[in-house]
Amino acid sequence: MRHGIVILPQQPWAEARHTWQQAEELGFDHAWTYDHLSWRSLADQPWGATIPTLTAAAAVTSTIRLGTFVSSPNFRHPVPFAKDLATLDDVSGGRFLLGVGSGGTGFDAFVLGQEQLTGRERHERFVEFVRGLDALLRFEAPGSGGISFDGEWFTAHEARMVGTPAQHPRMPFIVAADGPKGLQLVAELADGWVTLGRESETPDAWWRSVAEVSHRLDDVLADRGRDSASLDRYLNLDSQSYALTSVGAWDDAVGRAAELGFTDVVTHWPRTDGIYAGSEDVLVEVAGRLRR
Repeated sequence: MRHGIVILPQQPWAEARHTWQQAEELGFDHAWTYDHLSWRSLADQPWGATIPTLTAAAAVTSTIRLGTFVSSPNFRHPVPFAKDLATLDDVSGGRFLLGVGSGGTGFDAFVLGQEQLTGRERHERFVEFVRGLDALLRFEAPGSGGISFDGEWFTAHEARMVGTPAQHPRMPFIVAADGPKGLQLVAELADGWVTLGRESETPDAWWRSVAEVSHRLDDVLADRGRDSASLDRYLNLDSQSYALTSVGAWDDAVGRAAELGFTDVVTHWPRTDGIYAGSEDVLVEVAGRLRR
């Protein structure tokens, strides 16, 4: 089992740099930040930009993998975003993981004046976005022209990239999806899959929802003839309740995730109040178990 930590981009960098360095020192395998322009109950609080935050984190760490949890097409176009990602991956020495999802229906979906999309439209846009990124981030032939595509949502005309990818054939894609069509996309081109489970009334019901979608993914992989072992599986442990409320809660959550076949679990760095409020003492004690 690999363990990840989400660090929300809320601190000034003079403070945040120590948090990212501590995540590496504590032994976490990967560290993430949200890719939003603002987020839910924290909309009126400080909130930094994603790519500069991760680039700065890459410059002050050396081994921990870094990623977006998760990016979406709500306010991004594949061409400039791919350029940002490829540069970030180069700065990190090939440590970047691209978490990507279809995009929610909150602040990010409307801040640029967008019209409300149906679920089908959001999925179709998501597929174009991911396939466009896939083509762009694999591109490694400077001087031979560029990447072009003309879709319903995104267009590129001979787009150029930054050079040879830092990871081959490209950085890993960790695709967030729970619906039938989204799981098909996971099976088609993802290196990893991440789920939040389904909003539920009780923790046990939430765990059942996680098991159900995991089994559906198994069926989709089997239909495509893809070995389930070829796909890493990430679980956000904090979707139903905060896993770092106690060491016991963490142990229980990680144990249940392992039983369901997850290869990676992700929790959030404790905040002083509000969502993900908790004690850094619990985080440090949990991290001590990672090194055993």
